[in-house]
Amino acid sequence: MAIKRILVYPEGCLKQVAKPVTVFNDKGLKVLVQDLADTMYDAPGVGLAAPQIGVSLRVAVTDVDWRSEDGIKNHQVWINPEFLWKSDEMEIGEEGCLSLPDIYGDVERPNAVRLRWYDLEGKPYEQDFEGFQAVALQHEFDHLDGKVFIDYFSRLKRNMIIKKLKKKYLS
Repeated sequence: MAIKRILVYPEGCLKQVAKPVTVFNDKGLKVLVQDLADTMYDAPGVGLAAPQIGVSLRVAVTDVDWRSEDGIKNHQVWINPEFLWKSDEMEIGEEGCLSLPDIYGDVERPNAVRLRWYDLEGKPYEQDFEGFQAVALQHEFDHLDGKVFIDYFSRLKRNMIIKKLKKKYLS
């Protein structure tokens, strides 16, 4: 459909809790999902949430495998996702974000999750995920709650990053 501009933190709805989707099987929702996928692949990234393109809805797409050797694109759609469980076992990994260009840092997250979500038609699903997929889901769904990965950093480090982003992208 269209490649959208990705907001740079702390712009717009990146700091707001997104609203749940209440109307499914709707042309506008399908266009939003396609725009998210097109924008994610163009960036390139492995996930993108609706608030990152300025839409305050609980919608995200991920494709953690498309940059592998086969290069097949097969994005997953997550509407109104909800974590039902997160493991006590934690994993530390480096994260980056399309809304925080050129910023990377280690984040500690549960390495397994159980998730409930809906598809474009409103059909519910529930499944367990682990490893990189679990981390990617937590990262993307943080956006739906107005959070970004630097929120896990110390206040001093976070403030330095925000100052750098504002100077480079928002002045």
